[in-house]
Amino acid sequence: MQLYLPIAEISANIFLILGIGGIVGFLSGMFGVGGGFLITPLLFFVGVPPAVAVATGANQVVASSVSGVLAQMKRKAVDFRMGTVLLVGGFGGSIIGIWVFEWMKRLGQVDLFVQLSYVLFLGVIGAMMFQESLRALLRNRDGKAPIRRAHSHNWVHGLPFKMKFRASGLYISVIPPVLIGALVGFLAAIMGVGGGFLLVPAMIYLLGMPTKVVIGTSLFQIIFVSAFTTLMHSVNSHSVDLMLALLLIFSGVIGAQFGAQIGLKLKAEQLRILLSLLVLAVSLRIAADLLLQPDQLYSVTPGAMP
Repeated sequence: MQLYLPIAEISANIFLILGIGGIVGFLSGMFGVGGGFLITPLLFFVGVPPAVAVATGANQVVASSVSGVLAQMKRKAVDFRMGTVLLVGGFGGSIIGIWVFEWMKRLGQVDLFVQLSYVLFLGVIGAMMFQESLRALLRNRDGKAPIRRAHSHNWVHGLPFKMKFRASGLYISVIPPVLIGALVGFLAAIMGVGGGFLLVPAMIYLLGMPTKVVIGTSLFQIIFVSAFTTLMHSVNSHSVDLMLALLLIFSGVIGAQFGAQIGLKLKAEQLRILLSLLVLAVSLRIAADLLLQPDQLYSVTPGAMP
């Protein structure tokens, strides 16, 4: 059954759209990620313009993050003060990202810019994740205990403008959280991602936050940054397709329930290596679309005047 998407200006099979939302929801529930870095490229593949895919895909990130942060709040695993500092940077980064996005759109290069951003960013992140996951898998197979290093003070702790974050047990400068939040906000505006798979490692390894509060704090920041990004895209470029967003959210919520059940049956190392392979596969597919010659070539030449 075909459904016309007025903002995307294409007709798409409604079951295909529901299937994409369900698959991304399933993978989100299985791997514990927001799914923004998956749903936007999949929308590219079915013909949705990148500008619309970025703005619309962020809606599902908001929906999944709200559900996740409510669960984390029940466990008292959210550092709201840290989340607010990250949010300040996130709003600033989003504003810069929206400006860059609109600038590229005026130049007529926004589609290429978004796709290249995905190839570069997902390629680097996927390769790093695969390397780390493979090492952990091999260590476990050899019967070696995982390497654990006690948290030590680094250059972050020597910066000025320090603030106490009681829920995280930290007393550090607000500068690194603001900068991290700004980077995530910028990526959210450009790529339609929540940025959790970048934010979580940065909070653990750079800021030294305890793992128990990292996920909830990350989701808290992602909710507002993604919502702000969607609103700005809607106001500035009218690129949010509401019908497409509702279908993706509906099927994504259902798919996440099944994915969560499957994820419980797999080991952490297996989940991470599967996720890294998935990220690399998406990056390679977008790169192939950019580099391979299309089946039909079109050229525009001036015609002779009668």
